[in-house]
Amino acid sequence: MPPISLRPADECRYDLVSLGEVMLRLDPGEGRVRTARSFRASEGGGEYNVARGLRRCFGQRTAIVTALADNEVGRLLEDLILQGGVDTALLRWMPFDGVGRQARNGLNFTERGFGVRGAVGISDRGHTAASLLRPDDVDWGHLFGELGVRWLHTGGIYAALSQTAPETVEAAVTAARRHGTVVSYDLNYRPSLWQAVGGQRRAQEVNSRIARHVDVMLGNEEDFTACLGFTVPDTDASLSHLEAASFQQMIAEVVKEYDNLRVVATTLRTVRSASVNDWGAIAWAQGRFVQATHRPGLEILDRVGGGDSFASGLIFGLLETGDLATAVEYGAAHGALAMTTPGDTSMASRAEVEALMRGAGARVQR
Repeated sequence: MPPISLRPADECRYDLVSLGEVMLRLDPGEGRVRTARSFRASEGGGEYNVARGLRRCFGQRTAIVTALADNEVGRLLEDLILQGGVDTALLRWMPFDGVGRQARNGLNFTERGFGVRGAVGISDRGHTAASLLRPDDVDWGHLFGELGVRWLHTGGIYAALSQTAPETVEAAVTAARRHGTVVSYDLNYRPSLWQAVGGQRRAQEVNSRIARHVDVMLGNEEDFTACLGFTVPDTDASLSHLEAASFQQMIAEVVKEYDNLRVVATTLRTVRSASVNDWGAIAWAQGRFVQATHRPGLEILDRVGGGDSFASGLIFGLLETGDLATAVEYGAAHGALAMTTPGDTSMASRAEVEALMRGAGARVQR
């Protein structure tokens, strides 16, 4: 029996809707932000990346619930979202006051890193339009009840953006579950986002409350510790191997506390350098763990968005097959491929993901 029950596709307009912020990413390429004279522009955001990956790589019907300030930067972001194929019908436009004192659009300067120099992200996202969304700004009953959504995805990045963001998340997840929509949540702990609003204590307060309404929980060991207060017992075992019993023990404690959870999944990453990581994934459902193919020495061009692409692959696998072992392989393969290209978002195709799952190599294709 599949670990989760899904609404029939023909009863829903959307396979997945994400709730989150979309920022303009400014990338100096191989260089540094501090010395750059030009930047490559693209769009990205933890929750949005999942919707885009499902649309562009896996052909699912997706939309984004977000808000943008109505100026030229906002219209650029809209154009980028449209190019990604994600439906903008749920996008809310907020007036721009000419300066950005009331609402603005978020910027994310991102260095890819190389070798001993790690990747760096510098966000400029205070008072953004998306962070100002309130629970009653969206007609959740119409979205989940009348239009129909099979899956809602959101996460801890969005929940950290403002005092009202957690309330908006709670309104969304409770309405989704009331209408039979599966809810996934990526804890995605970012210390820089929480430090001005109460730090780790506030993160745990918010995330533990939201976790009661989640079906599929995503996060790494740091996320579960910082956001929910669980810890990995002391061990010498590597998280990149199946015998990482300590991590499994932590998940067992998580699902005991939150018995509403149906699936818990995480990537397993050992950072050898900014350019080489060991990469894998593990997931739990129905009392058992499954692990994806382990890929030691994975060469990386741009690590940002790898976890989001894992999430979209995992979700696709659950939507398409209902089988956890297959789903975690989709997630791990999609995440690996996403990190071979620049930007937050995936440039992979479903055929490429499935070829990698079958063990295809990197020989030239002609």
